[in-house]
Amino acid sequence: MEELDKRLNVYRPDLADIRLEDKVRAGRYVEGELSTICIPKIPLRKRPDESLNIETEALFGEEVYVFEQSDGWSWIQLLKDKYVGYVPSEAVALGFKKFTYIVDHPRTFLYPEANIKRTPRLTLSMGSRLDIVDEIEEKGTRFLVTREGEFIFERHCKAARAFSGPDYVNHASRLLETPYRWGGASAFGIDCSALVQLSMFVAGTYVQRDSDMQAKSIGEAIEPGEKYEYLERGDLVFWDGHVAIVEDNKTLIHANGYTMSVVREPLAAAIKRIEGMYGKPTLYKRP
Repeated sequence: MEELDKRLNVYRPDLADIRLEDKVRAGRYVEGELSTICIPKIPLRKRPDESLNIETEALFGEEVYVFEQSDGWSWIQLLKDKYVGYVPSEAVALGFKKFTYIVDHPRTFLYPEANIKRTPRLTLSMGSRLDIVDEIEEKGTRFLVTREGEFIFERHCKAARAFSGPDYVNHASRLLETPYRWGGASAFGIDCSALVQLSMFVAGTYVQRDSDMQAKSIGEAIEPGEKYEYLERGDLVFWDGHVAIVEDNKTLIHANGYTMSVVREPLAAAIKRIEGMYGKPTLYKRP
C-alpha cells in the first residue's frame, strides 16, 4: 500500500480513520467525532508529549475531528487543512459548534459582559471562530453576542461569509511585528507558512499548512523577471523550507527567524540575505 503523509492522514498500526480503510492497515477503524477547540490556541504534537516540538496550532472555535481520547490527550484532525496531531483533551469541546463570524483583527477580547472595563474571559487571535446570535450597543460601543452569552467588539470580527476577496496581503500586513514561532499559527506567534495560511483564511481561502504543501498546491508557477518586475501583490516566493508574501515587486512580508518576527523587507535584499541560509528561491507562484 502507498505510504500516506502522516501529517494529513489519521492512521497508526492500532487505529485509523475509517475513510482510510482501503488505503492503510490498522487494528480498527473509527469515525472521527466532529468537535470544536474551546481555548484560545493549542499546539498539535506528533505524540502525546508536552516536551515535543509543536507541529501547528488550532485556534478557538476551530472545527476538528476527534478520533481518540486517552490519558488526557485527544488525537485530532483539523478540518481546515487536514493536519493531524495530539492535543490535551481539555482543549476540545466534543460535539460540533458552527461558526458564523471570524476574528479579523490581530488580537481581541471575549468579555463576560458588554462592558470594556470588565476583565476579559479570553484573548483571541485573528482567525478564531465564533457563533454569533445577536448584537447590542452599550455606551456607543457595539458588541456581538455569542451563543454562550459572551461579548466581543463588533469591529474586530466579520461575518464568515463576508470574504474580502483575493487581497489577503492586507491581513498579512496587520500581523507585522508578530513574534516568530516555529509551528506557531496565531497572532501570538507565527511561522512563515502559517502567515500565508492564516491571512488567506481570513480573506476566504483555505490552503494547506506547510510550505512544501503550499508550493505544490497553491496557484500557478510564474517567472519573476530579472529584476522581479513580473511579480505582483499576493505572489509567493518559495525557498526550500521557507515562504514569503510579495507585497509589491519591491517588497515582501514574511515571518522569519532572522528578525524573530513578521517583517516587511526590500524584496531583492531579502532574497540575497536568505540565500546564505536557504539558497536561491526554488519557485515563484501566483495564487
